[in-house]
Amino acid sequence: QVQLVESGGGLVQPGGSLRLSCAASGSIVSIDTMAWYRQVQGFSRDLVAVITTSGSTNYADSVKGRFTISRENAKNTVYLQMNNLKPDDTAVYYCNADRTVVAGLLGSYRYWGQGTQVTVSS
Repeated sequence: QVQLVESGGGLVQPGGSLRLSCAASGSIVSIDTMAWYRQVQGFSRDLVAVITTSGSTNYADSVKGRFTISRENAKNTVYLQMNNLKPDDTAVYYCNADRTVVAGLLGSYRYWGQGTQVTVSS
């Protein structure tokens, strides 16, 4: 019913930048919160940044001042601009759409993208 497709990952040198995109498609009525998480193999999936429909944002302490989350509500798309990347930012980045209302379904739902690899290395 709803799919999230991420793009923009890749290999970058320390100090470099990347921009991740995530487009949600399907019978979407509304998405309350969109977010980016990241996960290193063997560790938990951690919140990186979150943005509400009204544009309120919150960031993990480790990325404050370096990452910026934004969204286009009309396109159900969220972005993550990542600057001054560090080797510790290396992870699989996942897009998340929370409290999503879908046409024909009661209630709201949470959806995940398939993940995109970000590797920061010289």
